[in-house]
Amino acid sequence: MAYRPVYYGEYLQLEKILEAQSPVSDEPGNEHAHDEMLFIVIHQAYELWFKQILFEVNSVVEIMNKPSINDNSADLQAIVHRLRRVVTIMRVLVQQIDILETMTPMDFLEFRDMLRPASGFQSWQFKILEARLGLQFDERHGQQYYVSQLNQKEIDLIRDAEKMPSVMNLLNQWLERMPFLDAQAFWGQDQGGHADTHPFWAEYEKRYSDSLAEAEKSNLQAFRQIFYGAEPQAHRRLSPQACRSALFIMLYRGYPMLELPFQLLEVMLEIDNQLGSWRYRHINMVRRMIGSRIGTGGSTGAGYLQGAMDKHYIFREIAQLNSFLLDRRRLPALPSSLTGKLGFQF
Repeated sequence: MAYRPVYYGEYLQLEKILEAQSPVSDEPGNEHAHDEMLFIVIHQAYELWFKQILFEVNSVVEIMNKPSINDNSADLQAIVHRLRRVVTIMRVLVQQIDILETMTPMDFLEFRDMLRPASGFQSWQFKILEARLGLQFDERHGQQYYVSQLNQKEIDLIRDAEKMPSVMNLLNQWLERMPFLDAQAFWGQDQGGHADTHPFWAEYEKRYSDSLAEAEKSNLQAFRQIFYGAEPQAHRRLSPQACRSALFIMLYRGYPMLELPFQLLEVMLEIDNQLGSWRYRHINMVRRMIGSRIGTGGSTGAGYLQGAMDKHYIFREIAQLNSFLLDRRRLPALPSSLTGKLGFQF
């Protein structure tokens, strides 16, 4: 098959991209501010990376939204690979702050007032990304004004994203489908539908309880609520069944069948870690640049960013499960009928 010739500049549409920087300080009547070009390029680069991250996350959602995922197929491999790419891009976002910090506070003041009311707070792509990952509206910091500075088209895009299945929603569904805790199939027992009478969980709870220091005994109540809780908890995104599956994956991740599922849980924690690192660096940069002054968009500046960093923790329920891990040497032995399924098949 013959392909048409492609020219580098046309393919990348460089004419559009390289002409897309229009410093306000260069407009008639304003005094040129040298560092405004850097400010524009950095933020344009952020938005391009947000676009790529959204592209990857949307593809992950599409795969995870299938009726079932074959963990032996390329599906799970693609999910983990693409989310790892998201993490790598996020590391670049954090590192870009180093470049922005070559601009001093006085350099920024040369053009800062000309930018009002424009603000990074108006990045609708970033808000959509948070929603697609699983940040819900009622979990947001500053709910009363988080879309107040956007136009209706951008608000509609964010609202639509909030109604769609998120990575966190689909992770819960995927974990609930895990078959390895079927007591009848692998333990030869029927626990009557009650998780706390499941042969594995009854033994695991006992061993976990024995491992706790006196000051940690209250963890048992949390253990029972998280893994056995019969009543839905509005503030939780992972069901007890999903939490049992996730903890089982963490405990027995050395088995080949659980390696990729464990990597999936780990990469989601790393996404939260990188988002937290980005917010932390952003807060410090804002404090360095404008101190306690309000943002150009009217937010409380560093104060708002601190509140968002403290609250916008999307996969905290996965991280919370680390409180219930046991030393490998204390883990209950698994029945041979199950270990055969978890290992390589020859």
